[in-house]
Amino acid sequence: MTSTQPRPTAYQPPAKQAAELNYEQVLDDLSSASVHRNFDPYLDIAWDSPELEIFENDPRWILNYEVDPIGRHPWYQALPESEQIRIGMWRQANVAKVGLQFESILIRGLMQYADRLPNGDKRFRYTTHEAKEECNHTLMFQELVNRIGMKTPGMRTWLRAISPIIPLFSTITPTIFYFGVLAGEEPIDHIQKDFLRSPKSNMHPAMSAVMELHVAEEARHISFAHNHLRATIPGKGRLTKFALSVFMPIVMRILCDAIVIPPSEFRKEFNVPREVMKDIFWESEKSRVFLSGVFGDVRMLSEQCGLMNPVSRQVWRAMKIDGRESRFRSEPAYNAS
Repeated sequence: MTSTQPRPTAYQPPAKQAAELNYEQVLDDLSSASVHRNFDPYLDIAWDSPELEIFENDPRWILNYEVDPIGRHPWYQALPESEQIRIGMWRQANVAKVGLQFESILIRGLMQYADRLPNGDKRFRYTTHEAKEECNHTLMFQELVNRIGMKTPGMRTWLRAISPIIPLFSTITPTIFYFGVLAGEEPIDHIQKDFLRSPKSNMHPAMSAVMELHVAEEARHISFAHNHLRATIPGKGRLTKFALSVFMPIVMRILCDAIVIPPSEFRKEFNVPREVMKDIFWESEKSRVFLSGVFGDVRMLSEQCGLMNPVSRQVWRAMKIDGRESRFRSEPAYNAS
């Protein structure tokens, strides 16, 4: 007689069961939000309205003196207004181009990752939703670049060269891939939120429209990466976790520099002194505070994943991105003291 009793499952500690259930619920919630609260850059941004028209010598392209790393520097502030505007337009167009290129890498990685998931895995639905949203972001960023009209390369040459290889990490070492995802998403998200929060920000409406849409959807993408790492890292072996604890700050700093620091074309185009570039990225006191603040959420995540230890703390310090962890995700820098 065949037994009808269900096969017993392996014992799991209550805390692990709770974490897995919570992660499953997060995936359901994020997928639902992607269906019911999504944006289309050609429906939700009035590109052809008079308010969003882009023309030369518009002072709204001057970089924010308090938020933008370049805009804060005395060298930039001492330039004639016309040159500040030209640099601002180039800078913002290049930031959008970098965003486009990063999203393209992410889309390819997400689709490879989703392709390896088994039937019924809830990550398949959410990562595909996210890839679709990132496709819309690439359209939005390219539209802005085209309308600004500046010839900008985006990422630095070496990163553009290896970009076809990076998506492979999503299936070879998914955890490192998601470290890279956060290393790209967190700095861009941090800078854009600072711009939107700044009471003295006088951005061009086209730029603010792009930022608002991007920040709204990026919150879901960053939430997924955080929850995914919190759910998957604690179950790894001790040596693996130690290796990840060391890799995490290294990946963060390398990709942050690659994404935030303008390519060499910027310095050549505007005759920026080398010492000024070094001061902006990241030798001045203000720039070091900014760099540390970018990764407050990631340091918090590292603690939550059990990746902060005496050795890894030294690596965070060596990478010059150590500091206090955020108390909650997206904690404004002016509250982090």
